[in-house]
Amino acid sequence: MITPVLPTYARADLEFERGEGPWLITAKGERYLDFGAGIAVNVVGHAHPHLIAALSEQASKVWHTSNIYRIPGQEKLARRLVEATFADTVFFTNSGAEALECAIKMARKYHAAGGAPERYELITMESAFHGRTLATIAAGGQKKYLEGFGPAMPGFPQVPFGDLKALEAAIGPATAGILMEPIQGEGGIRVIPNEDLRRIRALCDEKGILLVLDEVQTGVGRTGKLFAHELAGITPDIMAVAKALGGGFPVGACLATEEAARGMTAGTHGSTFGGNPLAMAVANAVMDLALDEKFLPHVQMIGLKLRQKLAMLADRYPRIVEGVRGEGLMLGLKCRVTNTDLVAALRDEKMLAVGAGDNVVRLLPPLNIEEAHLNEAIEKLMAACGKLDAALDTDAKAAGAKS
Repeated sequence: MITPVLPTYARADLEFERGEGPWLITAKGERYLDFGAGIAVNVVGHAHPHLIAALSEQASKVWHTSNIYRIPGQEKLARRLVEATFADTVFFTNSGAEALECAIKMARKYHAAGGAPERYELITMESAFHGRTLATIAAGGQKKYLEGFGPAMPGFPQVPFGDLKALEAAIGPATAGILMEPIQGEGGIRVIPNEDLRRIRALCDEKGILLVLDEVQTGVGRTGKLFAHELAGITPDIMAVAKALGGGFPVGACLATEEAARGMTAGTHGSTFGGNPLAMAVANAVMDLALDEKFLPHVQMIGLKLRQKLAMLADRYPRIVEGVRGEGLMLGLKCRVTNTDLVAALRDEKMLAVGAGDNVVRLLPPLNIEEAHLNEAIEKLMAACGKLDAALDTDAKAAGAKS
């Protein structure tokens, strides 16, 4: 099918007309169990009535005014984020990549404001993913995203994932801070151990540099904590968030301490649509739900049950699934078969999942799923793995017959 849309996505030949909770529904009425959630975005599923009501109410009032005026929804959301986190101040954006751009600029400006403009480098980790802008693809350092776009933006020396010795050795007179994901999402649900996060925090303090966390995918309850760094009992200086914050509406945010943000004065940064009244209405509705006292305990409970069920799946089909990794409802299946084969097999069973690096399939369901949804997911996973397992035997017999 010829389409005027720029062909930068390898899209599945599948489209949806509507959604209900953890389900996406085609025009033909086929129901797919959505364990991708728009890549960790639809935090409370599809067509949640509280989000619909908030958006509808705001849409009948003001859509856009620009940041040359005060926007009450911004101030409300910023206050709630500050009260719930380490931060003193918040800048709103339209996406995770923009939140990272703000974080990168803020880290550099912090040192410039302190009389050390030569300190502009942010050390990153291999297999990271921080967005698709020129700065964030340089920070991610992955060749497949950098190729063809000219010289990579300087300022992002990279070290092997989880190598603390290499990380410490990379710190020099040009270092502004360390930029990292507590759990690499696109990189394959690779978790930085809590002990290592604590050591990295201490290292930043020792060296007088900033800890900048990318919690675009891990944030707003995905790991069972409001933000993943809480699992380690540490706080960053700057943090980028997005995805779940809008529950499906485009919105991101850069959170920081007052000290880390000291260089970001009037005129140093801006956004036409960042903090738009519509986005703020929906994000505040998301926070209504995420800050409810029952929300995070539910994620923790459901996440533990899903992980246990996935461990049984791996035991039953060891030729398909090597192991399970992740936290809360940010879980990955490390595959022995090609991960795209498992994603396709799940799609045949009317279940949606997302591939990732390191041959991993990500399971990122809405955070308000119930145990009944887990049981349906496991039935579909068992069926998909069973078919792939049988196919291995068929291929082996065919190969034996040829020889």
